[in-house]
Amino acid sequence: MKKFTIPLFAVLLLSAAACKKNGVSLNGNVSASEAADILAGSLSSNSYGFINLSDDATVRSQTEFDAKLTCGSTRSDTITRSSPAGAATSYSYSLGYSYTLNCNTSNLPDNVTGKVNYSGTFNSPHVSSSNKGNGSFTLAGLTPTATVYAFNGSVLRSGSFASKTDTTNHGSINIDLEVHNLILHKPNRDIASGTATFVLTGNVPRKGNFAFTGNVTFNGNGTATLKVNGTNYSINLTTGEKTKI
Repeated sequence: MKKFTIPLFAVLLLSAAACKKNGVSLNGNVSASEAADILAGSLSSNSYGFINLSDDATVRSQTEFDAKLTCGSTRSDTITRSSPAGAATSYSYSLGYSYTLNCNTSNLPDNVTGKVNYSGTFNSPHVSSSNKGNGSFTLAGLTPTATVYAFNGSVLRSGSFASKTDTTNHGSINIDLEVHNLILHKPNRDIASGTATFVLTGNVPRKGNFAFTGNVTFNGNGTATLKVNGTNYSINLTTGEKTKI
């Protein structure tokens, strides 16, 4: 997501491209499995990942649409989210959203575009992270006759991580997630299908930089298939648990 790129992220991407060109794996001793844990945490609902962000955006966008706002009008709100007491994966986030109602050429409400800024932490059995991020999205399918929602957007997350698989692996991370045609059933917002691409970069002190790329396929059964540098994992989108496939 170009407009949210930060200097460290750009440096790491250029380093990754140079290493790939020379056939060198850039991993800073971070394994594909550990990268999958980091990505699963950024996606799953138990750690307040992308699944939660898209759900919040969908609920609020529908509310703004139903309020019959004038075309081009924008509303903003802030929310806080935290995990239930005693949860195996804990999280705490503060978020700010803005929503703009867009109309079609007939001047009828058509879709909502929005932006989000957030910061917080999560702590799962496999990895912990303190991070902040921002993103933008477009949500269609808000009219009463539409049977599904369609979400498209981008989210950038940056911060720190600590692996619990290898406790020597801790440092900085940046995740650039681009989501394409995420389809959600109405009215419950269950995911039916969709895809995403990602770039995960970071640095482990005294071990060096790491970079992973891949894609996500949302399967419509509460799971996603995560491909990390050619290795496939099945991700439970509720718990964040992964299985190599």
